[in-house]
Amino acid sequence: MENEKTVPSWWRIAAIVAAAACVVLAVLFATKPAGTSEPAKGSSGSEQNSASSANLSLVKDGEDPLSLWNDNAPLKKKLTEYVKAATDEKSPDFIPVEDRVATFDFDGTLFCETDPNYFDYTMLVYRVTEDPTYKDKASDFEKSVANKIIDQNTNGTKYEELPLEHGQAVASAFKGMTIDEFYNYVHEFMKQPMPSYTGMTRGGGFYQPMVQVVQYLQANDFDVYIMTGTDRLILRGIFSDPSCPIKLPLNHVLGSDESLVGSNQGDKDGLDYTFTQEDKLVTGGTFMMKTLKENKCYIIQREVAKQPVLSFGNSSGDFAMDNYAKTNPTYKSAAFQLCCDDLERENGNEKKAKEMLENCEKNDYVPVSMKDDWKTIYGEGVTYNGAKKSSDSASSSSAASSSSAAESSSSAKAA
Repeated sequence: MENEKTVPSWWRIAAIVAAAACVVLAVLFATKPAGTSEPAKGSSGSEQNSASSANLSLVKDGEDPLSLWNDNAPLKKKLTEYVKAATDEKSPDFIPVEDRVATFDFDGTLFCETDPNYFDYTMLVYRVTEDPTYKDKASDFEKSVANKIIDQNTNGTKYEELPLEHGQAVASAFKGMTIDEFYNYVHEFMKQPMPSYTGMTRGGGFYQPMVQVVQYLQANDFDVYIMTGTDRLILRGIFSDPSCPIKLPLNHVLGSDESLVGSNQGDKDGLDYTFTQEDKLVTGGTFMMKTLKENKCYIIQREVAKQPVLSFGNSSGDFAMDNYAKTNPTYKSAAFQLCCDDLERENGNEKKAKEMLENCEKNDYVPVSMKDDWKTIYGEGVTYNGAKKSSDSASSSSAASSSSAAESSSSAKAA
């Protein structure tokens, strides 16, 4: 009888121990190790990891994330105060992660604007006048557009129709390429030297202080979008290159549009053709939209479907985007405009810089002085040699004497 009473008591003890163990295991599984977190709302885990890894070089705990900016730079003070408030849940200016949208122009805002012209303008000129695989096939229209760009580079001639004509010329000159073929073409062009600089290629023209701004915003869970008049596929070619210092999903890189069609579609309209399993998606040769001015607002709403809280630009073509951000009805917002006032380290323009400063005062945009606010523009190892006209040739430079080369070296400015 004694043994019969003892057995049930041991079972009760075992049951209690098992229950306690389950509770402990449940607590352990429910508690995450320090330093781990879920991906922010509005972005996938892979995007979060990509942004985080991209930020390691310039945004680290305990270091100044805007170290390439002078301490008295208006952007540095205003942006850090803004981000601090936007990310503080106790602040009246807190912005939920899913609504932290920042839009950036490209040429002249993140990247060398003109040397001697926009990146996509210079790539078209190369395609039509120098590329041995295409120059003999170029149409009269494409040659006419390329000559206008060269004339603009050399003599400063203005052509009001050039932005739209350039868009159509790009579309036709690269017709029939797959997306990867187009990107690879851009990657190869990026390797060419930047004419007015030593130590910098066509693809290396990113403004280092602005790269820090992008990475700083990414580190604080802002969704960054590029919104520019540059051809969308050319721009995505730049951002898909491993050398690009800004890491973004390509659906965040938005520019001017050209058509895409099935490789076997021919002249049929998209409504009259069904993409087949034998097709490849290729460039269709038709220019569709220039993403400048009001069109930037349209593309933001169409592609992002959110009104930005921050906008960064450098020209009147960005004012619509700036104003769209500043009129955000829900959250505190701000707009920043770069002034191209550095003539020593960059292809600056005093007149344009002065006009931009006046517009900043008029419209309550925060001005950015490239001359006064930045410690560097392109980073170590890059020097500015003075603007070169497109008529400058390799033969003329090679004919220069060693003494003139020394003179050029002494006058070059670290950028």
